[in-house]
Amino acid sequence: MRALYIGRFQPFHFGHLEVIRNILIENDELIIAIGSAQESHTKKNPFTAGERFEIIRANLVHEKFDLSKIYIVPVEDLNRNSLWVAHVRSMVPRFDKIYSNEPLVKILFNDAGYSVVNTPLFSRSEYSSTKVRETILNGGDWEKLVPVATRDYILRVNGVDRIVHINSSDKC
Repeated sequence: MRALYIGRFQPFHFGHLEVIRNILIENDELIIAIGSAQESHTKKNPFTAGERFEIIRANLVHEKFDLSKIYIVPVEDLNRNSLWVAHVRSMVPRFDKIYSNEPLVKILFNDAGYSVVNTPLFSRSEYSSTKVRETILNGGDWEKLVPVATRDYILRVNGVDRIVHINSSDKC
């Protein structure tokens, strides 16, 4: 069975890693769809789809996942909810069920006849991309909120400076 997991991964954190680990216990293969792939350099979406791809893949390699069982696919927003599921299906390999806690995603995929499974929330109050970005902005210890591969990537691309600069503007 092949599962689909959609997220923005802005940035990828320990919660995402645990969700992936749990999905692969229950399924043979996993498609990780990088949502809002067209978005970057904004307060909510500071990283490009390519950067998110590299961050996710670096984490999977570091954690020794079998990459032959995982697809990573960027998916741009369509901004037409009635067509979105068909759009996602056209962008990713075939899948049997979807994992999501996002209410709109659940409604749209359920309406399209898919089985939607809630993802387990791994310490949600501590691990969320919003919290990581806010901790960076506040000068806190954001590095403890993300796996080492995410930390290394963010530091390599000057992601901390990017998030700070983006948030200093009223245009993003």
